Amino acid sequence: MTDHLTLAVTVEAPAERVFAAMTDWVAQGRWMVGTRVRVVDPPGHEVGARLEAFTGVGPMGFLDTMTVTQWDPPRAVEVRHTGRVVQGTGLFEVVALGPQQSRFVWSEQLVIPLGALGRAGWRVVRPVFGRGVMRSLRTFAALVEAGELGGGEIGAAGA
Repeated sequence: MTDHLTLAVTVEAPAERVFAAMTDWVAQGRWMVGTRVRVVDPPGHEVGARLEAFTGVGPMGFLDTMTVTQWDPPRAVEVRHTGRVVQGTGLFEVVALGPQQSRFVWSEQLVIPLGALGRAGWRVVRPVFGRGVMRSLRTFAALVEAGELGGGEIGAAGA
């Protein structure tokens, strides 16, 4: 079974700054609820780069391993989730709405593991997961708008 989830937030900032903030992988820990990201292949800004995100509290949680499969600054990054728990694809898009406003769109096409048990569990977890991602996106927008994220040209330079 697969499931698709798409959430978005408007950010009062140029697309290049939103993209730079979105692709500052290590800084995701500042805005993504309960998640710490490590770049396996620095700087992590190209197709083939590998990332690891641990989501949880303390030692309890899971490791989400990913490979960048699309790199299109300042518009989109796609990752393939390759972990034991999380599999599928994630697409992170920035849509310029004007010179100082953008939309950050977070989409996941997830493969739900464990057959019927996984489907039943996902029905319970999905609403909580969606609320957590939405809260994270709002925090992201606030940090970018405050100038605390996206100050560099990390992703926009394609480095």
